Amino acid sequence: MKPTLKVLTLLAMALATSTAAAALNVFACEPEWGALAKEIGGDRVSVYSATTALQDPHRLEAKPSLIARMRSADIVVCSGSDLEVGWLPLLFTQSGNSKVQPGSPGYLEASQFVARLEIPRVIDRSLGDIHPGGNPHIHLDPRNIAKIADVLSQRLAQIDPAHAVGYKAGSAAFLERWQQAIGRWEGEGARLKGVPIVVYHKDLSYFINWLGMREVGSLEPKPGIPPTPSHLSELVERMKRDPARAVVYSAYNSPKAAEFLAERTGIKAVLLPFTVGGSDKAKDLFGLFDDTIGRLLAVVK
Repeated sequence: MKPTLKVLTLLAMALATSTAAAALNVFACEPEWGALAKEIGGDRVSVYSATTALQDPHRLEAKPSLIARMRSADIVVCSGSDLEVGWLPLLFTQSGNSKVQPGSPGYLEASQFVARLEIPRVIDRSLGDIHPGGNPHIHLDPRNIAKIADVLSQRLAQIDPAHAVGYKAGSAAFLERWQQAIGRWEGEGARLKGVPIVVYHKDLSYFINWLGMREVGSLEPKPGIPPTPSHLSELVERMKRDPARAVVYSAYNSPKAAEFLAERTGIKAVLLPFTVGGSDKAKDLFGLFDDTIGRLLAVVK
């Protein structure tokens, strides 16, 4: 019995090692794309996210650890539209991984597959940190997530044809649940239509557009420019004349400016998760929207 048991143990270990080795390595620039890849690929993918919900995706250091992860990636999924322009090109160059370079099947730039908002007519850095290709924060409209899910499942199947059926099935199961959730969210979010809010950065534009909310101010005087005393003072006076219902900021933002405005106007400051991992409830894509809508409804009820 002992030799047989030993052989079986070795075979089990070999199978586990083989399964782990066979998993497709997904390098996600942001947590939302890592979460989507896991929904579609399940155990067939090994997902690594370069950023967390507590990090500003605009600003990341291209550390050796990220280069190493890029080097072993089979597919890279990013928001694109210059969101990662400060660090992603260096990872591509330093990793030397030909499978995931822009233009190859192993690179998926999510924003290229949806209708982008806020495409500037004039490119002028004096206007702040504007993105020539439009607002890159596409993931907070769940209809965009559905579009990217379809593209990502096809891309995974192209790269890993041996598991194409599994990717197709994973995508179909996710999209069925997702479309049901969208219907529920839109029903709940109907109460948010027309609600005026002050944002920190223009990273909620797709969410605001989806549910018909109104952005009536920004804590940043210009996109990417930190709040200044003079700008906040001007916002205080404006809110006294025409108040918003909430001052919202994302998990990666400092709360100080939002709290400053809230204290001086009586408008509630609301932390939103922004992406997967941004709050205790936002543990996956479904939780992200459940929690975001729930936090806003708590203000307007």
